[in-house]
Order: sequence, then C-alpha cells, then structure tokens
Amino acid sequence: MSDVTLQNFETDVIETSRQIPVLVDFWAPWCGPCRTLGPMLEKLEGEAAGKWRLAKVNVDENQELAAHFGVRSIPHVVAFADGKAVDQFTGVLPESGLREFIARVMPDPGQVALRAALDHAALGDRDAARSAFQAALAFDPGFDAARLEYIGFLLDEDALDQAQAEFGMLSPGAAQEDGYAALRTRIEAMRGVSDLPDAATLEARIAAAPGDLQARLDLARALIAHRQYEKALEQLLAIVRSDRTFEDDIGRTAMLSVFKLMSDQPEAVSRWRRLLASALN
Repeated sequence: MSDVTLQNFETDVIETSRQIPVLVDFWAPWCGPCRTLGPMLEKLEGEAAGKWRLAKVNVDENQELAAHFGVRSIPHVVAFADGKAVDQFTGVLPESGLREFIARVMPDPGQVALRAALDHAALGDRDAARSAFQAALAFDPGFDAARLEYIGFLLDEDALDQAQAEFGMLSPGAAQEDGYAALRTRIEAMRGVSDLPDAATLEARIAAAPGDLQARLDLARALIAHRQYEKALEQLLAIVRSDRTFEDDIGRTAMLSVFKLMSDQPEAVSRWRRLLASALN
C-alpha cells in the first residue's frame, strides 16, 4: 500500500499499472465507510502477495486528483491496468464483492505471458521468448492467438517440424484468427521447398516458357519459404494475370496470404494490393 498524491500519481499508479493492476482508494479521515473499506482492501492486498497494489488518495489533501476522476462520494475505488482506468465503484462492497471486482481487473496470466514473449522476441532474447510462449500455452492450451504467434516464432527459427506440430494443436476456430492463413501458406511453402527444383532452375524454366505457371508457383513457394515476399508476389501476380482458374485461383489466394505475412510493411502491401486489384479488373 502507498499514499498517492498528484506528484507521484504518474509513477505510483499509471506506470506501476503497466506491470500489475493498481486499485486507488479515494478516502478521507472523517469518512466512516472509508474506515470499513480500507482495512478490507489492505487485507486482500496482503493475500494477493504482489499480484496487485493498493494506493490511497486522501481527497482532502488531493482535491485536484479527486476532481479529475469525478469523485463525488467516498469511498470511491478506481482500478488501473495497462496505464488506464478500467473499472470503478463507489461505497462499501462486501468482501465477496471486492474479490469479484479484483478478479475482473486482474490480467489473464496467458495474456501476460504472451506480451512477455513478444517483448522478449522483439529484444532478440529468443530463449526467454520461447519460455514465455510455452508458459502462455501452459496457462491456456486453447489460446490460439498465442499459439499462432509461437508458430511464427518457430518458423523464423526454421523449426518447421515443431511449427507443424503446434499448428496441428490449434482449435477448429483458429481458422478465423488473424494470421492463420498466412502461417499455413508459409508452412506449406517451407514443407514443399525441399521437393522443388532450385530457384535458378525454376527461373530458367520461366525464362524459356513464361506461361509455365507451375514453375512460377513453385518459385513463389520457394521465395515465400525464404521470406522473399515481394519476389514471390511478382510470380503470383503473373499467375493471376495469366489464368485465374489455375489451381482454383491459387495466385490470388496466395497473394492474400502473403499480404498477411507482410503486415509489418503496410506501404508495400498497399502497392501490391493495387496491382492485384488492377489485374482482377
């Protein structure tokens, strides 16, 4: 528990809430109900053993803070998570009600682990990222969004067999998740690349016979496997322009999957989307 003022609110509440939830108790020494609620909150904070933090704001001494959060009656509790207010109540709740309120604002442990995994991956700490991905999935084996991120992580490490195994553990509803189709395209490309002729051979076939759409598709798959997405799009667009019926419009559908793989390159994706739209007209 900490006493909070306008001067330390940013650090003790906003910044702290980016790590763990913070419950801010607006109170005053003359408030009878505050003397009932305060000890209950302190008890529950002790039981939580650091999973959330209690901050106390004396409204008599911090009227500007109270006004900013629209506190008109006390006790008034505002819960903060990820740097913003997420829930609140006024008055005294029974202990069971307090526990329900706290449970609502506590972060999902799987989500916390996933955020940690993505942060570690962005910083290049691959071992820590792998452990955090596995922790997220241990908390919730049906957490498809986390498993899809982990599959992408594994493919970046060329761990194709493990990525395929994880892909097979996705729930039936995972097909609706962002990135599902793109990852499936990437896995298929990486899985098939060992059976394809080398890129130079495929390029020679295309040079000799520009209408060899199978060679173009094989080259696109090889390029996708090696994350050379724009070169792959060149081949797929050529397929779209040549024959929309080839392998059930594979040129167009594969391009859409590659766009998702290039989600970190929005300008390039926009350019290729315009080229695809032009080819379809």
